[in-house]
This record gives sequence, structure tokens and C-alpha cells, in this order.
Amino acid sequence: MPKLMLGIPKGSLEQATVEMFAKAGYKIRVDSRSYFPAIDDPEIECMLIRAQEMSRYVEEGILDCGLTGWDWVVENGSDVAEIAELVYGKVGRKPIRWVLAVPEDSKFKCAKDLEGKRIATEAVGLTKKYFKKHGVKVSVEFSWGATEVKPPKLADAIVEITETGSSLRANKLKIIDTLCESTTRLIANKDSLKNSWKKAKISKIALLLKAALLAEGKVGIMLNVKKKDLDKVLKKMPALERPTISPLAEDGWCALNTIVDEFIVRDLIPELLDAGATGIVEYPLNKIVQ
Repeated sequence: MPKLMLGIPKGSLEQATVEMFAKAGYKIRVDSRSYFPAIDDPEIECMLIRAQEMSRYVEEGILDCGLTGWDWVVENGSDVAEIAELVYGKVGRKPIRWVLAVPEDSKFKCAKDLEGKRIATEAVGLTKKYFKKHGVKVSVEFSWGATEVKPPKLADAIVEITETGSSLRANKLKIIDTLCESTTRLIANKDSLKNSWKKAKISKIALLLKAALLAEGKVGIMLNVKKKDLDKVLKKMPALERPTISPLAEDGWCALNTIVDEFIVRDLIPELLDAGATGIVEYPLNKIVQ
């Protein structure tokens, strides 16, 4: 049986990735003592790899595909194929940012103020490019972790990844610039894509992951309405696509089915009732395929 080697990002993205795969229909079970999670698809073999290293192993063909931030693909200069952009993270569903941060009480306000200073970061290449672009000479050193605690004694400033900025604020740091934004991508080895079976398998995974993400925060709504009240109901009903309208056995009635954002439902249902809708049913969604 052919096998697809799939890289799952270990660390901050790990749990969010496993949950996303579950919504896509794949059950991944991670054992804390093993770097090879079990998956309920016999054609896939998973391996836990740090996001920072993922693109290198995909480029080398050790992995056929994997999930990592686009920032690490750029940092590593990896020659890989981007299959899908998947906007998710440890905290929410927004792009992450690489930011330049300094102590709250420091005099530094921009990159030029850091001339000759020491910068700590995991993204050494990204940081060097940033300061070179600004014509500022600094000393950039690799940080093995806990980067937020280094200023002001171990570094004058840091370049760090953030989703909300809360960790930086907790360590009394302020952001003075954003170097770039990044999202998670499903990437693949270019030679693996020349194999028709692997290409089809990777495309299927991408389709289901995108469908699972698209369904997040949305619900389905079904209801019955008299045909004479249909226009009033439709004006109240925002839709992902055109609502599905079907005639009922009882003359003069029809059924309506559509998808809406979950956060509007609490206000929408009373409005639909006032417009003439009855038998309203709200149901959860796992995937939306477009």
C-alpha cells in the first residue's frame, strides 16, 4: 500500500492542527512519548516536526507534505510547493505577526534608533533582511526560547512572533514595528507532486482542511414559510450562497435552507419569526465545500 508522509507541526500549532484535522474527518492521536502520531487513514503516516524545520524536511523529500507557517518557509529559503493557505493558529483564526519589540520604558521608537544594538530572535534571516532594508547595522543573535524576557539585560530589542501581543505586554514590552504577517500553509515536496497518487491524496487533504476551516463559526438554518411571506423572510436571511427553497406537500408553503454566521443567530431567529417563518431548526456544520 502506498504511503503519504505528512508532517504535523509540533509545539504551539500542534493542538489546533489535530483539532482541524478532526473536523476535516481525520482522527489523529498524539502520544507524548512518540513523534509518530496515529491517524485513522492507513495511507497516511504522520510525523511531529517543529514548524521551524518543516519546510526543510519537505524540500528534501523526507516528508511529502506538511503544515507550517509561511514565515518559516521564507526564513529557510525552502523550495517547496504551496498547496493551500490555512488561516488558523494557537489562539485564533488570524494571521500571526513578526514584530520588533522593545522595553516599554525605553527611548527606542523605530528601527533606526537601534543602530549598533543587540537583537534577539528565532528568525535570524528575517531580522537581518529587515534591518538591512532600513540601513541599520545591528547584532542579531539566535534565541533558543523565552525571547520576551531578554530585554533589557540580554538584548536591547527582540523580533518575536505574536498573535495577540498579550505575552509581550505581560513582559513590559511594546511593539514598534511589524516585519511581516504569516499564515499556516500546507506545503508539499515538488517531486512528490509528480506522483499522481500522492498529488491526488494531498489535494484531497487540502480540500477537506479548507472545508473544515470555512465551516467554522457558521451554522445551517432550516425553516418553513408561507409563499406569501417568503420575500419578507429572504430579506432577513443573509446567505453564504443563494438559499435553497423547496415546495412543501401542503399547498402555499415552502422550506428554506441556508448557511449563516453563528453569531447573528440569536438576533436573526426572532426576526425570522416576526417575518412569518415557522419550524426553525439550527444545526452545526463540519465542512463547507465550495
